[in-house]
Amino acid sequence: MRPDNGFDKHQGCFMSAVVQLPSTRVRCMNYGDMVAVIAIEREAYDFPWSEGIFRDCLRVGYSCWVYEEENEIQAYGVMSMAAGECHILNLCVCPRAQGRGIGRLMLRRLLRIARRHGSDTAILEVRPSNRAAQRLYHSEGFNEVGMRRDYYPARHGREDALVMARVL
Repeated sequence: MRPDNGFDKHQGCFMSAVVQLPSTRVRCMNYGDMVAVIAIEREAYDFPWSEGIFRDCLRVGYSCWVYEEENEIQAYGVMSMAAGECHILNLCVCPRAQGRGIGRLMLRRLLRIARRHGSDTAILEVRPSNRAAQRLYHSEGFNEVGMRRDYYPARHGREDALVMARVL
């Protein structure tokens, strides 16, 4: 028993139990993460990146990160940086873990890394059909700056991409 009979001065209430939060961390992606990353990519997208694309991103030194919860990868992000600009190439949260703020956390982490490396602008593409991602990007200060015609493969041909950008 706590000497103050369970009263938490900072919260202004009695605490009857300790809440155990899951162990989480964001770390650099490595080749050993490929199985988990590819599994999430295939679960999340109808037209997923291949393992070769992820391996190439690591090989050329893109900024590749994973979010782990209880030692299980739940999300990842891939970003290139050059000439004062970062380009977020892939940001994905496992469908079972979506809606919990992990995408926002990963996006903010990528943007902090880009700033530390001298980027002053961030750009990305998003499917017009991906309303949830658009809401996230708008809420984090991204604005639509253009469109790439027939950018994404789709079930019936191709889908355009909205190009979004923000100043860092």
